[in-house]
Amino acid sequence: MRNFTLGGLLLVLILVASYPSDARLQSCKPSGKIKGTTPPPGECNKENDSDCCKAGETYTTYKCSPPVSGSTKAVLTINSFQKGGDGGGPSECDKKYHSDDTPVVALSTGWYTGGSRCLKNIVISGNGQSVTAMVVDECDSTMGCDDDHDYQPPCPNNIVDASKAVWKALGVDEGDWGELDITWSDA
Repeated sequence: MRNFTLGGLLLVLILVASYPSDARLQSCKPSGKIKGTTPPPGECNKENDSDCCKAGETYTTYKCSPPVSGSTKAVLTINSFQKGGDGGGPSECDKKYHSDDTPVVALSTGWYTGGSRCLKNIVISGNGQSVTAMVVDECDSTMGCDDDHDYQPPCPNNIVDASKAVWKALGVDEGDWGELDITWSDA
């Protein structure tokens, strides 16, 4: 009996140690899929190396995001909330554009929760630093590949899409902007 218990404990320890804790692997169940279409010429803004939908490619959609805790794991991405930026139209919360020099973010649909976090602050921690940023938009996890979404794919369900000011405040070298594992919480 003792050998089974120790063997079972060893198996559990191996499973726990090998289980990836990367924020990119956090999930909730997909809500559907959409088919990509090729954007009309010049219609997908490639600023900040944004992805554009591809004809025939299938993109997963989500209505949910991982549960929010005092330290929610997420992936930080970069977005311009300025007029003409890769964020597309004005921000969902206030119907305004925001300077890249202002710490603002868009949250994946499940965390955006129908706008309940609009114009409220969150605290983002990453790269050994923390910054407070205001939620001004949704990073839509349910739709994409259309004019309203600048012909970009649906947002994954664990994204904090941030202005350049957030990246600067976290002390990330500009050449490394793009994706960063972070944690966030309501301020």
